Amino acid sequence: MWDASPLLFALEATRELGERVAAKAGLPLAPHEERDFEDGEHKARPLASVRERDVYVLHSLYGDAGGSVNDKLCRLLFFVAALKDAAAARVTVMAPYLCYARKDRKTKPRDPVTSRYLGCLFEAVGSDCVVTLDVHNLAAFQNGFRCRTEHLEARGLFVEHFLSHAGSGDLVVVSPDEGGIKRAEAFRRAFARRLGRPVESGFMEKRRSGGVVSGERIVGDFENRAVIIVDDLIGTGGTLLRTARACRERGARKVMAAASHGLFVSNAAEALADPAFDQIVISNSVAPFRLRGTAAAAKLVELDIAPLLADCMLRLHQGRSIVELTDLPE
Repeated sequence: MWDASPLLFALEATRELGERVAAKAGLPLAPHEERDFEDGEHKARPLASVRERDVYVLHSLYGDAGGSVNDKLCRLLFFVAALKDAAAARVTVMAPYLCYARKDRKTKPRDPVTSRYLGCLFEAVGSDCVVTLDVHNLAAFQNGFRCRTEHLEARGLFVEHFLSHAGSGDLVVVSPDEGGIKRAEAFRRAFARRLGRPVESGFMEKRRSGGVVSGERIVGDFENRAVIIVDDLIGTGGTLLRTARACRERGARKVMAAASHGLFVSNAAEALADPAFDQIVISNSVAPFRLRGTAAAAKLVELDIAPLLADCMLRLHQGRSIVELTDLPE
């Protein structure tokens, strides 16, 4: 079994990324069929034998015009189950953007812990491993899934990108809230190592109650410095905009933002078009279709995660460690 090459499937909603991953891995995409029925039901099945094969299924779980988050999740779960029924030896789900990861704890009485329920669903259909990229809460992801989990980080991609935009002046890496300080600090350390000079840090106060965000305090020295705001995802863009404006008001000469996942919902296009931003950098875990044709799109830079996903798949297939893909050396 393990001498055979892995099989990589990409469901239709993630086919473009799947083709790039397959090309980087030197493999063809395995063929499959997806059918929609008049009442909204659907089915998906492999068109190649998966018996005793090591199988990988790529599907990023975000809503778009082609289907809701729930529809995409349902398709993925049913396809994984079909692969196991067809005698696949191992099925690894590769979901660069993992839905419901933000609902990882009870914040109000009788709240659901939906990220844990998601883990139960993947286990129920027989998933052997779930791989994701820069999940919102790593501890909740690792503890909420009883099947094997692997976590990738786009930090290295962002470090390499910003090396060419650092210039010779002082730099500050900023977290837009206290909860993201560890993430921003990990990026700052890695960036400073590659840059070969000190990089300062800062963070913005943020409180949320009833959907209303407040908090105006910001920590850091921004006068005549270039700022990189680091977060895991961009939703409405409101949190980033608050932080960017606060940095500008305190003398920042340039403000850039980096986030692994660009959802760009609600009024994000308007928020990110604000002159407070010079550049917005994301990975292509989520297609930025909501920004197309907007002023914000001119500031957007997409970094390709296909090489990272391809390397991860080949390492897992060969039984090798993926530590090099998750942590940069100290």
